[in-house]
Amino acid sequence: MRVSRIYQDQPLSVSADVVLSDDAAHYIARVLRASIGDAVTLFNGDGRDYHGVIGEISKRRVVVALKSEQARSTEAPIRTVLGLAISKGDRFDYAVQKATELGVTEIAPLISERVDVKLPADRMAKKLGHWQAIAISACEQCERATVPLVHPPIALEQWVANNDCTVKWVLHHEVDGSLSGDAPESIALLIGPEGGLSQAELALAQHNGFLPLNLGPRILRTETAPIVALTALGLRWGDLR
Repeated sequence: MRVSRIYQDQPLSVSADVVLSDDAAHYIARVLRASIGDAVTLFNGDGRDYHGVIGEISKRRVVVALKSEQARSTEAPIRTVLGLAISKGDRFDYAVQKATELGVTEIAPLISERVDVKLPADRMAKKLGHWQAIAISACEQCERATVPLVHPPIALEQWVANNDCTVKWVLHHEVDGSLSGDAPESIALLIGPEGGLSQAELALAQHNGFLPLNLGPRILRTETAPIVALTALGLRWGDLR
């Protein structure tokens, strides 16, 4: 039976008794219907898993006694920052989930000329929390012990001007450009919205050091492009085999 893996935003250490958050306690007690003595693995994003057993359980309270810890080796070898234009519906949710599974380090939701998503500040803050929760859930599933950071939404112009990665690419199906050279220390990927980047945005990205990258003759959807790009990077320089 697979051991449940739960994220907890609190300090973790061997021999400690950890009171799970309300949501985690509900999941363990009411959804999984776990029992005292069942094994549980906790992680908090520090790169380690903490293995324990349930020592106390009720409808509203679950306590896990941690017995051992283990360093995880599931992180991609290259820091990768994804700048992705915000899209409608659940497309951005899907992209966050899959990018996390493929090892992305950071995700920057971008506002560009053709982004047709307008949310007030309070709803945008709620959306950011939702995206971060998706990344956490993906880490629980794929056994990553470091959670990628989802940044607050930012204008594309600001992001390309301030990006500090050593190698930068902007995806565009009409411009020649392919992956080449030795493995870089860090990578930035810029992917536009459903209508694509404007010519002015493409020129601005290139002015700020972003090289054109063409992944093939077909136009990829905004939620598909990150999967293809991150897979290509992982196969060339990362840990995908």
